[in-house]
Amino acid sequence: MKHSLLLAVLLSTVALAACDREPVIVNAPPAVVNVPGPAGPAGATGATGSTGSMGSTGSTGSTGATGDTGSTGDKGDTGKTGGTTSVIVVPPAPAPAN
Repeated sequence: MKHSLLLAVLLSTVALAACDREPVIVNAPPAVVNVPGPAGPAGATGATGSTGSMGSTGSTGSTGATGDTGSTGDKGDTGKTGGTTSVIVVPPAPAPAN
């Protein structure tokens, strides 16, 4: 009996929750849009501005001092003269015949 009563309560809860309610409709007032009117006539042309003044010229820089002369390097030793050595060039041996 307990189970059948519990089942009946659950089914009635589901049935009542599933009922279709009527939705609430809210009517919003229409939005007001401001539309600009036609453009007016063009205004008068403004006066031309004055020309700016010319900038001053800068002064020329001074010339730099001359650098010192570098020191002279050491003089090398004189080379030795050649001896009586002879160089003999030997031609390569011919390839053996096949």
